[in-house]
Amino acid sequence: MYSYNLKEAIQEIKKQKAKKVLLHLPDGLKPKAKEIQEEIKKELNTEIFIWAGSCYGACDLPLETKNLGIDLIIHFGHTKWQN
Repeated sequence: MYSYNLKEAIQEIKKQKAKKVLLHLPDGLKPKAKEIQEEIKKELNTEIFIWAGSCYGACDLPLETKNLGIDLIIHFGHTKWQN
């Protein structure tokens, strides 16, 4: 069973004033991607995109997002990590 903190994610989106957000999920959470996206959209008027490519950890960030105008990447992983 997975546990994720959507309140913290929503707070960070608000703090960053992000309009385009990318969800970066490990394979085990990808089946819940739509559910996570909908929960965030209930709280915010923000475009939420789901990365369907690989996710081998926090070091495997999708760099292609720069061309898409993504403001913030929210990475869900196995260990809490903040910069």
